[in-house]
Amino acid sequence: MIRMEQRVLGRTGRDVSVVGLGTWQLGADWGDVTESDAFAVLDAAVESGVTFFDTADVYGDGRSEQLIGRYLKDRPDAGVFVATKMGRRAEQLPENYVLDNFRAWNDRSRANLGVDTLDLVQLHCPPTSVYTSDAVFDALDTLVAERRVAAYAVSVETCAEALAAIARPGVASVQIILNPFRLKPLEEVLPAAREAGVGIIARVPLASGLLSGKYTKDTVFAADDHRTYNRHGEAFDQGETFSGIEYGTGVAAAAEFAGLAPEGATSAGTALRWIIQQPGVSSVIPGARSVEQARANGAAAALPALEQPVLDGVRELYDRRLRASIHHRW
Repeated sequence: MIRMEQRVLGRTGRDVSVVGLGTWQLGADWGDVTESDAFAVLDAAVESGVTFFDTADVYGDGRSEQLIGRYLKDRPDAGVFVATKMGRRAEQLPENYVLDNFRAWNDRSRANLGVDTLDLVQLHCPPTSVYTSDAVFDALDTLVAERRVAAYAVSVETCAEALAAIARPGVASVQIILNPFRLKPLEEVLPAAREAGVGIIARVPLASGLLSGKYTKDTVFAADDHRTYNRHGEAFDQGETFSGIEYGTGVAAAAEFAGLAPEGATSAGTALRWIIQQPGVSSVIPGARSVEQARANGAAAALPALEQPVLDGVRELYDRRLRASIHHRW
């Protein structure tokens, strides 16, 4: 088992690997992943030094949580910190974010994961007004007092939501889309989080695979893959798919990004390394559908720091090709 760099995950006080594993794909929305393939991915991640899994109660209607729970039951030595999410099991109305629902959702996640206390539960990109509700955060404090959860956090869509969450004294971490195609969080969110001692979990780090450099304008994704059915936000926030970038624009930008990769590094590894070295990032959570992807993601933690010409090139590419095409609210 490889030893990977560990960083404190904000106000949880717990150390997590700088590269974690996002497990949306083990539940649904990325095409079919068999149970045996899912366990192999989890095992490859752990063997690569990953000590942080991110999941949600709605990934495959709980399948992702269940697979993680079963895997960790057989690997008690793995020392994995598991963050899950709640809130998407009900219609997205602020009035559904209440203590009784929180308890019910927590009970289901605890059963799925096979634990008495959840390491971390994150509000799953709730309606924006939730962030200004004292009652919501009082309810989350109650979950901690009842030892249903050890800590709570938020997963957000916008920088404004992130800043509102960071101002809440009980929020341990903020999960936000951050990658070389989505730079706005660098301006205010990461500095504010560092100042407050709040962790940053970087999701969608490869822009739904664009930054892997594997796709062309003619690539066809499976019908049950969100990269087919959510390109314009038909099912959930458009920003979750290709970071909200029009696909053709993203493919062209990805081809340019590949030219920035240092000798011997892949496009995907370079993107992950870029995120890792942003001040304030606790962990980046790429997904993986194969053992090879899981190992490659983990290996990014050991890459040398990117030099200034690469960092300057990322900024120039973003300003020239992407800034104008990304919705201002992100």
